[in-house]
Amino acid sequence: MNVHHAAAPGPAVRRYRAERDPRAWVAPALATALGSLLAPFAVLLGGMSVMATDSCGPDDCSQALTTALTLIFGTLFFGGLLAAGAWLTAWLLPWTRRWSVLRAWLAGLSLLPWLFVLALVFNLPAG
Repeated sequence: MNVHHAAAPGPAVRRYRAERDPRAWVAPALATALGSLLAPFAVLLGGMSVMATDSCGPDDCSQALTTALTLIFGTLFFGGLLAAGAWLTAWLLPWTRRWSVLRAWLAGLSLLPWLFVLALVFNLPAG
């Protein structure tokens, strides 16, 4: 009876994963460029979104509007911390091929809070 077992990765695979990745800077650089445009825009529009309550006053606004505004400000604070951590980690990971996928995911994750705030601001419910 012939039993086939999965072979452990060979030395060639280990060497490939340990090589320096020549494109390791691309994902963090794109995240830096896009984040430097999206973050100030999201903070500015998120801060100005409070003006949506001008027509209804602070006490008579709909529950949907106040929930959206709370979500915007929570995302600006906690999402900003998450974005900063993901962005910094994307830059600081070792520049080997082993970490290239995680680096790309973290660079993309660092943009999500800003995109989420912009989506909320542009889709605010009526007051």
